[in-house]
Amino acid sequence: MLFLHGFPECWYSWRYQLKEFKKDYRVVAVDMRGYCESEVLSGIHNYKMSKLVGDVKGVIEALGYSSCVLVAHDWGGLVAWTFAMDYPDLVDKLICMNVPHPDRFNEHYYDNIRQKFMSWYMLFFQVPVLPEMMISAGDYDFVKACYKNDQMGLRNKQNVTDDDVEAFKFAASQPGSSSAAINYYRALWRYPAEPRHNPVVTSPSLLIWGEEDKAFDKDILPGHNKFVKDLTLKKVSGASHFVQQDEPVIVNIIMREFLGSSE
Repeated sequence: MLFLHGFPECWYSWRYQLKEFKKDYRVVAVDMRGYCESEVLSGIHNYKMSKLVGDVKGVIEALGYSSCVLVAHDWGGLVAWTFAMDYPDLVDKLICMNVPHPDRFNEHYYDNIRQKFMSWYMLFFQVPVLPEMMISAGDYDFVKACYKNDQMGLRNKQNVTDDDVEAFKFAASQPGSSSAAINYYRALWRYPAEPRHNPVVTSPSLLIWGEEDKAFDKDILPGHNKFVKDLTLKKVSGASHFVQQDEPVIVNIIMREFLGSSE
């Protein structure tokens, strides 16, 4: 079971799931390219989607496996959806959390003014230097706000302790890590993926959605069935964008139900 984290996090965001699923799987949570103590590569082109997808393939092969259960959140989820389209034989089951299929996001973004406003940060992240300054300002207060802010943070704030916040700050403060994280967004706009003839994910897929997500409009959820052949959608009422940390018990139960559904 391979876990891919989101922004602005690191492998540690999966601590609740690693503890739960190590009973039945070999669980591996990686730091995405450029995050925390993983290698930081200079140049925006090093963070385009083909490179990120290649990293996932490389991890699976390096671990000695021919396929995996792929679990992902936020930016990791965008990579996971794309990986499942590119390498369907390597994904036994796909679990994404609070990230839409990329083609569903694109069509919703261009048709929905509310989503454009909610995605304002994607435009801001195209600006040089300022996004990195925002992340690091005030001892990385931006990172803390993602979990503790009353408007955008977790409902169950006790699930991300002050020590947990320090772990995420540590990840963001590693040399070059903030720029690498922002370069994911820059590369997404500068090196857009070529249109696919058939952008359908064929692996059995679970989409878990914290309903109080402040990054995505809730109306983005309908319409996924044309991009995912075998989709299970589970909404978690009241949970934030960081659903796997906000409601870990509920998320773990949903995951177990899905993983056992064909066994």
